[in-house]
Amino acid sequence: MKTNILIILCFNFLNLSYAQNYRFPEGGGEYVMSNNYNECLSEEQRLQIKQKLQQSITRLESSGKIIQKSKLTSPLIHPLFIWPVDKSDSTPYNNVWSISNHVDHNPNFPNAIQDWNCGSRTYDTSSGYNHKGIDIFTWPFSLFQMDNNQAIAVAAADGVIIGKDDGNYDRSCSFNSNNWNAVYISHADGSQTWYGHLKNGSLTNKNPGDTVVAGEFLGVVGSSGNSTGPHLHFEVYNNLNQLVDTYTGTCNNWSSSTDSWWQNQKPYWEPKINAVLSHSSAPQFNSCPTSENPNLNDNFTVGSNVVVGIYLADQLAGTSVNLVMRRPDNSVLANWNFNLVDQYYASWWYWTFSPIEMSQQLGTYQFTATYQGNSVTHSFNYGNLGINENFNQKFDLFPNPSSDVIIIESKDNLIINNIKFFDLLGKEVASFNNFQEQIRISSLSNGIYLIRVSTSDGVYSTKFVKN
Repeated sequence: MKTNILIILCFNFLNLSYAQNYRFPEGGGEYVMSNNYNECLSEEQRLQIKQKLQQSITRLESSGKIIQKSKLTSPLIHPLFIWPVDKSDSTPYNNVWSISNHVDHNPNFPNAIQDWNCGSRTYDTSSGYNHKGIDIFTWPFSLFQMDNNQAIAVAAADGVIIGKDDGNYDRSCSFNSNNWNAVYISHADGSQTWYGHLKNGSLTNKNPGDTVVAGEFLGVVGSSGNSTGPHLHFEVYNNLNQLVDTYTGTCNNWSSSTDSWWQNQKPYWEPKINAVLSHSSAPQFNSCPTSENPNLNDNFTVGSNVVVGIYLADQLAGTSVNLVMRRPDNSVLANWNFNLVDQYYASWWYWTFSPIEMSQQLGTYQFTATYQGNSVTHSFNYGNLGINENFNQKFDLFPNPSSDVIIIESKDNLIINNIKFFDLLGKEVASFNNFQEQIRISSLSNGIYLIRVSTSDGVYSTKFVKN
């Protein structure tokens, strides 16, 4: 009897302490965006662009679409910018970017660099090029983001389009002499913003002479031109055609940049959570130009491992992330702090929860990361796949109930990759990858099932009765 009591007490103690214990990450670390330590544009390309834009401006001035500077009646006040990178409406991340490079203020070269904050978050080259813009790279899953149009360039301020370049290869992985895809905008004071390295064919349908407003879509962030990975090169000129560093700081003493050009200037280091995600297995980061395999999964069958990951931008050394996994009844399965030792522009970390841990309760779990006072929560289902309310808007399924054959048809001509059947415990009982609309289900036992349809547009689930 005493032995039994001791075992119960030890078991309860282990469960209690486990919920608070530190869990070591099983993988992850620094993500290094292959820095483009070469000219985003050659000086010859830059000169050609400037000449083309000036010709466009002259035409637009003559047609009255841009006011000539000499005819402006008010002082030339430069615009105040919003951030030029945003996420699309369908993007499942909290944030989609980090910064790899600022403008270089040290005119010497090579390896003589200094950014606006007196740091070294910039670069130059042996040929004499000093970086002339802000490189905003996409994170997490840069190529996957590009393929799925998840990170977009937006107009930093109201203005008029004065030029577009499109039709160029957008999956560059190394230095080259290719031309980029870009949009160029002139603002009310005559200043210009350049948005380079965009995805081929993704540019706005608007043309030179058309107006845009701050925040308006310009194109998908890509890797066209002289680039080693998807990022936006944001370059600014004032109304005297002088290069501008939009940040004000101790080491920005240019006459063209006496104050900040941002509505709200971001700090030099801005630690943030870009994403909290669940995966069927650890993500795979392939070599460019092969897209990453995020292995995203929000619906787990009973008996599956659950991999959860966090994706940080501007990770600060000496800080920590608090991580909490909550069961469907809101009780805490695990709660721990993860200490961050190093400083990275981007990082990722993941942990695996076993079926023994997850099968205690079936339903919707919540995984929350809190970093520097900001929390991001990601929900996923374990053993309870759920039903999409819009399934019937996308598909016809008939007959339901059925004893032998069912037919599933897409109303929007979606490409169906596979169809899976799950019992009410979330266990997969049938899968169909090749089918001609009719699916034979006579081998299934009578009962209620969840059907999950994976398409090019997403995953849809609904209830089905076999009789």
